[in-house]
Order: sequence, then C-alpha cells, then structure tokens
Amino acid sequence: MNPMVLLQHVGRDTAGVDEAGRGPLAGPVIAAAVILAGPIPGLDDSKRLSAQRRLHLARQIRQEAAAWSIAWASVWEIERDNILQASLQAMARAIAALPRRPLRILVDGNQSPPGLLVETIVGGDGQVDAIAAAGILAKVARDGEMQDLDACYPGYGFARHMGYGTDLHLQALHRLGPCPLHRRGFAPVDRAGEGR
Repeated sequence: MNPMVLLQHVGRDTAGVDEAGRGPLAGPVIAAAVILAGPIPGLDDSKRLSAQRRLHLARQIRQEAAAWSIAWASVWEIERDNILQASLQAMARAIAALPRRPLRILVDGNQSPPGLLVETIVGGDGQVDAIAAAGILAKVARDGEMQDLDACYPGYGFARHMGYGTDLHLQALHRLGPCPLHRRGFAPVDRAGEGR
C-alpha cells in the first residue's frame, strides 16, 4: 500500500461500483456497490493491495459504509452472454441490492450496466474512494468463493491462483481437463477440453 494515495471522496449520496474476476479462466464474476459514510484511509485499487490489507479494509468497509452489496454472475451466464455482459449484469445486480438508493452511481471502466443511468470512470478504482471500496469487497468475496470451491474441485489449485491462467492452473487443466467451474468460451479452457 502506498500511504500517499489519496482518493477522491464522493460522499453519502454516491455509490461506487466495481467487479472482480473478468480475467480468470474459472469461477464467477463478482461485483460490489458501496456508499461510504465517510473517508476510509488506505483505500486503493485492490490490485495494488496485499491480500491481508484487502481483508482488513473489507471488514472496515462492511462495518463503516452507509450501504454495501455484493452480487455475481455465474459461469453459465458468462458462457451464455460473454464475460463483458456477465460483468455488467453482476454490477446491475449489486446496484439493485443496495439497501438504500444512491443519487449518483460511479462505475469503474467505460461500460454501463444495461438500463441504468451511471457515470463511468476508466481507472476509477484508483481515483474514487467508493469505487475502490467496491473493488476491494468484490475481490475479497471472489477470492473467498474460489478458496471454498477449491475443496469441491481438488487438483486445480483454485485456492492458490483464484482461477487465473497461471502455469500451475494451465498444467492442471491440461492434466485433468475442464471442470464445471471453467469458462469453456475462454481459449485455454476450450483447447484443454478438446477430445474429452
């Protein structure tokens, strides 16, 4: 964590929205929406934080935020609709699940969830505190889900790589073939499943 990072605080009427899990070869995509009650020191893009720091901040966000929610899109939805559309659907679900309605919604990236009036900010998770908070909640939730699913599908190492295309994962995929958690529309998974 860079202690000099100061993100823009957007206030109690604005929700930040982000997702985690667009790039992996396996598992759901998870999104979160957060309305912060006040600034939380140390928030940053989740990719720049250690796993331990993300866990600490996620607990603090859940305790101190004015409102928060987490939602996901399944592997089946990713395969049916494509990863972008599934990610946007997860974001829309997270927004809808907020226990209070924000006046303004800021979404990380350049794509809007369908049917919603939002503002998109490329790199927003490194600029706006509510988006960073949402990214942290989404990442922690997805990592936890993949760690739990590792017990259901042993041998792939999901608890270590969270479904990303690491060498360890690709070797297991080649050896074992795809499991129900794998996104068969992704090229490495498709190749591993040929002839099985």
